[in-house]
Amino acid sequence: MSQQGTASFDPDLPPATVDDPLSGHPVFVRWSRASQRVRQADRDHPWVLDTVVVALVLLVFCVPDLVHDDDGLREHRIAFTRLPLPATLLLQAGLVLPLLWRRRRPATAFAVVMTVFVLQWALGAALRADVALLVALYSLALHGRLRQLAWACAAMAAALALVAVRLSAAVSVWDSSFFLFSAATAAVAVGIAVRIRRAQLAGLRERAARLEIERDQRSRLAAATERTRVAREMHDIVGHNLSVIVTLADGGAYAVGASPERGREALVLIGDTGRQALGELRRMLGVLRDRTTEEGPELNPQPGVADIDGLCARIRAAGPHVVYTAGGELEDLDRGVQLMAYRIVQEALTNALKHAGPHTRAHVKVTADATRLRVRVDDSGPPGGAGHSPPGEPGHGLAGMKERAALYGGTVTAGPRPGGGWTVTADLELAPDQLDAAGGVA
Repeated sequence: MSQQGTASFDPDLPPATVDDPLSGHPVFVRWSRASQRVRQADRDHPWVLDTVVVALVLLVFCVPDLVHDDDGLREHRIAFTRLPLPATLLLQAGLVLPLLWRRRRPATAFAVVMTVFVLQWALGAALRADVALLVALYSLALHGRLRQLAWACAAMAAALALVAVRLSAAVSVWDSSFFLFSAATAAVAVGIAVRIRRAQLAGLRERAARLEIERDQRSRLAAATERTRVAREMHDIVGHNLSVIVTLADGGAYAVGASPERGREALVLIGDTGRQALGELRRMLGVLRDRTTEEGPELNPQPGVADIDGLCARIRAAGPHVVYTAGGELEDLDRGVQLMAYRIVQEALTNALKHAGPHTRAHVKVTADATRLRVRVDDSGPPGGAGHSPPGEPGHGLAGMKERAALYGGTVTAGPRPGGGWTVTADLELAPDQLDAAGGVA
C-alpha cells in the first residue's frame, strides 16, 4: 500500500516516534517481529500457549511443594498443615489446571482457582502454586468483562485479608497485607495495560483497513469519473464532427451532378472538419497522457468561448443558417467554464443538424454578467415548421450537458419551442474565483 510520500504501516509493530530512538533500534525491531510471530502462532494454535503456561507453573511452583523441607518450616512461627501427597496433588491440580481455559472462560477459571485457594487456606496449608490465583486475576483483567473484574477484585481482597490474618503470627497484618495487595494490584494493572494496548492496536488495524478500503474506493470512483469524462469528450468531438461530415457528404453527393464545384467545396470542407476532429482528439489524448506535466494543457488548450464563432462557421458550411451573439466579459471566464459553454453549444448545434436537417435556422446566444452565465440555442426545426425531438433513448448528449453544468452548480433544460424547433438553455451561477481566474473582474 505504499505510495510516494506515504509509509507502509504494520499494525503489529509498535508505532515509532521521532523522539523515541528505542523504537528504531535493531534489537527492539527484532523483538517486535519475534513477538509478532508468537502472536500469529498463538492465533493458529491457541491451546499451545495455555499449555505452556500451565507447564511452567507446574514446573516452577508445584514441584518444589512436593519436596518437603522440614528445616525451612521450623524457621517460621507459623504451623502450616502438612497435607498428604494425594491431597497436595489434588489442590495443585485445582489451582493450576483451570488456567488452561483462562482466556476462553476467564471468570470461570478465576472462580475455580479462588475456590481451591480458599479451601487450601481453610485447611491451613500453604502452597507455592497459589501464584496461579494472580495469573487467573491477570487473565480476567485482560480477557474478562469489567463488571466481572470488579467482583473478582472484591473476592480477592477478602481472601487476601484472611491470608494476612493467618500470617499474623509471623508477619504483621499491615506488612503482609501490603505485600499481598501489591501483588494483586500489579496483576490487575498489567492485565488492564495489555488490554488497552491490544485495543489500541486493534483500532489502528481497523483504521488502516478502513483507509485502504477508502483509498480503493476513491481510485475506483476516480477511474469511473475519468471514463465518463473521456466518453463525454469523445461524444462531443466525434459525434459533432461526424454529423457535420455526414451532412457535407450528403450535400456534396447531391451537388456532384448539377454543380461539380459545390461538390469539390463539400469535399474540402469534409477534409477540414476531419482534420479538426483529429486535432481535437490528439489534444484531448495529449492532455490525458501529460496530466502530470504543467506544459501540456497550456501548449494544447481546450476550446473556449472564443472558438464558438468557428464552431458556428463549420455548422453553416454543412447547410444550417446559424446566428451567433455574445455579450459580457466572456474571455475573462475560467477555462473550465468556457469549455463547458463551448461543449453545450456544440452539442445543441449537433442535435439541431442531426434531427432538423441542413436547412434549419439556429440562433446561439451566450451572455455573462457579474453573477451568471447564460447559454441559449434555438433552432427552427426542419422546413415546414414541424417540430423535432431527440431519440427516445437518452444518450451522452443531453446527459453530458447536464453533467457539465452540474459541475459548476448550473442547470440545463431542453425542450420543444412554440412554433416548432428545439430550445436548449443553460444557466450557471458564477463564483468569484471563476470570474477573476483569468484576470477578470472580482
